[in-house]
Parts: sequence; C-alpha cells; structure tokens
Amino acid sequence: MDKLTCMKVFAAVARLGSFTAAADELRISRAMASKHVSQLETSLNVRLINRTTRHLSLTEVGKAYQDKVITILTEIEETETAVTSLHAEPRGKLKIMAPPSFGSFHLARAFTVYKGKYPEVTIEMLLTDRTPDLFEEEGIDLAIYLGEPEDSTLIARKLASTRIVVCGAPDYFAKKGTPATPADLAQHNCLTLSHHRSSLSGWNFIVAGKEKTFHPAGNLKANTADPLRIAAIDGCGVIQLPTYVVGLDIKSGKLVPVLQEYEPEKLPIYAVYIHRRQLSTKVRTFVDFMYDYFRPIPYWERWVEVVGKNPSL
Repeated sequence: MDKLTCMKVFAAVARLGSFTAAADELRISRAMASKHVSQLETSLNVRLINRTTRHLSLTEVGKAYQDKVITILTEIEETETAVTSLHAEPRGKLKIMAPPSFGSFHLARAFTVYKGKYPEVTIEMLLTDRTPDLFEEEGIDLAIYLGEPEDSTLIARKLASTRIVVCGAPDYFAKKGTPATPADLAQHNCLTLSHHRSSLSGWNFIVAGKEKTFHPAGNLKANTADPLRIAAIDGCGVIQLPTYVVGLDIKSGKLVPVLQEYEPEKLPIYAVYIHRRQLSTKVRTFVDFMYDYFRPIPYWERWVEVVGKNPSL
C-alpha cells in the first residue's frame, strides 16, 4: 500500500464529499478511489468515512485525521517546492525599503553586481526614513534596518555594522577649534538629525565606560543625512553620522573625524523580512548576496582611518 497516495485520495474525498468527484479530480476510477480509502482504514484499524448509497460523511476520527493529513500534505508540497527553488533562477520584481543614504550610496552599488549574477530580477527601491512595517507596506519584499529590529515577528539577518563618527570640515575646525571632549560640542554649531527613532536621535558617546546622550544645538536640522553632510563639507558645522554616509568624505579629506575615543557602539545593519515557510528565491539570493558583499569588513570602514578602535564587526 502506498500510504501517501491513500492519504491524498482520502483528503480529496473528504474535501469534495464524493468518491466520484475525488476520482475525477485525481484521474483514477471510482473503484480505485474507494480501494485507497479502504486500505487506509484497514491500516489504521479505524473507520474514517461513513458511507451510504446516497451520502458519505466523516466520522469523528475521520475529521481529526483530515486535519492532520492536510498539514502533512501541505508540508510535503512546500518542502518539494523549496528544494526545487534552490536550483531555480530568481526572477521577478524585488521591492526593497531602505534608509535614503544607505540606499543611494550602497544598495545602488550592490544592485549592479547582483544584477550581473541574476539578470531576470528587477529592483524597485523605496527610500524612506520610516520604520519599516512589512505587514502594512504594499508589496515590500524586504527592508534594510539600522539598529536592533523592534519587531520580533520579523526575520532579521545582520549584514554589517557601521561606526558613528563626529566630523567637520578642516576649515571649520581651523576657525572654531577642535573639540577634545563631547562636552566641548556646546561651543560648536552642531548639524543634527530630526528622527523619530531613539537610536538615531541625540548624539551618543561612551564617557567613562558608560553611554551618554548629548543633545547639541545648531542652526540646521534635517530628517535625512545628506543635507547635513553637504553643509558640513561646506564648513557650516559639525555632524555625527554613520561611516557609510561620510566615509568617502573622510578618505578624501573633505571631512575630519574627531572625538573618536568617545565613539558609541557600532550601529548594526539588518535585512528584515516577513517569516514565510517558503522564502522566495529572489529574497533568499539577495540577502545571501548582501551578507557576502559587506564581509568581512564593510568597505566604508576601510575608507576611514581608525584611531584606537578595532574595525572588526
């Protein structure tokens, strides 16, 4: 007896309420459908279906068994599909939500390489500083998240991390002096982010072994990093931003990092997506690609000279 086939026939009969309808759907004879169910009942030593000449119904045991069989058959189907998808070429639209600077500077760069490997995938980016809500956002496959994810129902995979540095233009420090401690920032024009996320609002430092948050003042505030970066390069003031934003400017000498011995803990960068039994090939391959792309040390960290810091993740 092929028990799996018997279970499939039983599930069809239970769902359709008819041996004839189940036989037609499975393309077997009515007699064969009845034989499969009878063999199943014999092997289990229970009656699953009450039969009359005009009507059939599930026994109490049959109803309970139906629920189990549906679960088993569904899991088998999903497992077969998952194994097949490991060898399937990813294709279709991949919609990604990301913070503006990270999306512009780094995802766009990575997409070119990814597309070279998987040309059948098209990319759509939604760049926003909103906290991603993948259950509400229309068609978002995955999101890039800065900091520790707040929604424990999502799957999160750490891709990299970034230092948070204070920096300014060389001409600015030549005129205003270089701050020696975080408290010295009170004497400087600090260009700040206006952000709803606590991990990105205020300026954090490690002082005497403890994290302290400062709320410096200045004449420019923005909800994205790019205006602050440009203003700092032009000598307007001091900024505290991730190295993935200002790394190239520090490497080129347009910005100079200060207060490095007080830097806060690195900010982790995650790919987050909704848990599904069957993860689409395009999402799986892209997350794996991004994980490898930023290893072992993100290239933006290599752009920045490290003073008294360990650059490893």
